[in-house]
Amino acid sequence: MLRFKILLVAGMVTMGFGMVKADSHISVDSMPPVVVNTFPQAGDTAVDPAIKEIRVTFSKEMMTQEMWSWVMVSKESFPRITGDIKFLDDKRTCVAPVKLEAGKTYVIWFNSQKYNYFKDKNHNSAIPYMLVFQTRK
Repeated sequence: MLRFKILLVAGMVTMGFGMVKADSHISVDSMPPVVVNTFPQAGDTAVDPAIKEIRVTFSKEMMTQEMWSWVMVSKESFPRITGDIKFLDDKRTCVAPVKLEAGKTYVIWFNSQKYNYFKDKNHNSAIPYMLVFQTRK
């Protein structure tokens, strides 16, 4: 009986997602971009505090005309931005110059429920991604 309920719920969830996309073609272009890489890497607990920039790379080309959302969880956990945020020529990697402190944990959302300006060229907002890392002492 439990197995039947699990299959029933799984089927309903699948049907629900299917209905959302039933009238659109699923492709890389039609789906939202996702974060594929960050520097520093999420979860790193020994980041060199001397690094001068944070990078986020997306799965496809993005709108690059000051279209980003580096979202703060708290002032204490957000890095000090020391210059202009920009996209690299690959149009997938966004870079922020920073000054980090030793022995500190940093948290940055790239997009959030409220702020979603990281968008691809089809205006699909990137799926929110949280970067958490810690600098070494």
